[in-house]
Amino acid sequence: MNQEEIMKILPHRDNMLLIDEAELRDGVAYGKKTITGDEWFLKGHFPENPVVPGVILCEILGQSACVLLSEASEGNTTPFFTGLDKVRFKNPVRPQDVFETECKLIKSKGVFYWAEGKGYVGGKLCVSAEFSFALIKEK
Repeated sequence: MNQEEIMKILPHRDNMLLIDEAELRDGVAYGKKTITGDEWFLKGHFPENPVVPGVILCEILGQSACVLLSEASEGNTTPFFTGLDKVRFKNPVRPQDVFETECKLIKSKGVFYWAEGKGYVGGKLCVSAEFSFALIKEK
């Protein structure tokens, strides 16, 4: 999926749509984000040593995981984080890096979903997390 296709299942727009492409294979969501160095979140984090903030890495994981729910979420729901657990940061993500994600669902109950994800640069683990979210119908 390219960004136009991703926007059919995610309500994120402009600077908050943080994945460039996504793919669903065998129940696993794979996402990709190229960090150009011009992103708004790098301007002050840190001016002389830019590093993608951990919270942004978690958001990229969450957006990648939403591809797993494309049929349930298309056009009429908004995914809201409900929890982040076991988050571990191993290596920094910097400008010019291609951040690649791998996410899978652990379980679901009603509108709630639990997932686990990992993010890599060049095959090197940068972040891992378990997280949950709810798909809330739009009014």
